[in-house]
Formats: sequence, C-alpha cells, structure tokens
Amino acid sequence: MDLDREIQRIFLREESLDDLAPRAKDTHPARHWSRAVIMERIAYLKEMARFGNGLAAETVREAPGHAAMLLLRTRTGEAELHDKHADYYIVQSGAATLITGGRIENARDTGPGETRGDAIDGGRRQQLGPGDVAYVPAGVPHQFELTGDATISYFMIKIELQEEDSSRNSQLKMRDKATGA
Repeated sequence: MDLDREIQRIFLREESLDDLAPRAKDTHPARHWSRAVIMERIAYLKEMARFGNGLAAETVREAPGHAAMLLLRTRTGEAELHDKHADYYIVQSGAATLITGGRIENARDTGPGETRGDAIDGGRRQQLGPGDVAYVPAGVPHQFELTGDATISYFMIKIELQEEDSSRNSQLKMRDKATGA
C-alpha cells in the first residue's frame, strides 16, 4: 500500500469542523467548536503542511461578505496584499513575526485584487503568539515570517470591503505605493 495514502488514512481524517461538531436537529445558524476540536484540526493541518508547501488551511465558514479559516504555517509565507479584503488573525498556537506595510518585492498579480511577492521591504514587524489578535486592512501588504522549526496556527477572518466604504480610495493609494505601481 502507498505509504502516503496510509498515513492520510490513519492520521489525517478528512472531516470538516462541522462534521466534528455535535449534531442535533438544530436549525439555529450559530455554531460552536470546542477547544479540543480546534486543536484536533490544528494537528490535522500540521500533518497536511508537512506534506505540502508549509501552509495548510481549512475553511470553517463562508458567508456573504466574510469567511473564517483555520490555518497552520511551518515556514515563511509569501508577501500578499488584498484590494477588497481585510484580515483578522487570532493566534491559537506557536509564534511568528507578522510584517505589515512597506513595499512588496517582486510584486505580481495572482488574481482580481490579489497581489503576491517574495518579501516586504520596509514593513513594521510584530511578534505574535497564542491569544494575540492582529488586524490588517485591505490594501496593506502583509507577510508571516517564521524562523527555525517554528510553527503558527491561527484563525483568519476575512472581511470583504464594501464598495461604498469611504476609505477605499486611500487603501488603493496604499496598494499602489506598496507594489510600486
């Protein structure tokens, strides 16, 4: 039997958070996931990141205007910028440096309103650890930096910027400055 498939079969249950949460015939829209369920999902994501590029993510919930995800990183990610989304990060475990602002080096468009690059030049560095919460507005470059064997797991809540948002123009100006446009 293929070793990778056997590892996935034994260790990496492919269930969503909703599959693990207790179910009853409740039609209430609110959901709850216990700390034990979250930590079990983080262990799953750690194994997935180990087999991939150092990042594993699971969408917890999507709804109009926002999405919630659980992510785990085992290495430094690309610099990124979103024109129409703000990100909230709620650290669950581990540690990393969040770099914000500055200019994205070797910036490239990766989709509508999405920019990625190699690194951030001139950004502000903030150490993050368990329990910390960080906010990155739309139009602001950001990147997670990890060193050595460090890992970080976090909830990310992505909020879609409304077109009528009065700060939209200033955010687009920040984006142009950040990507050298």
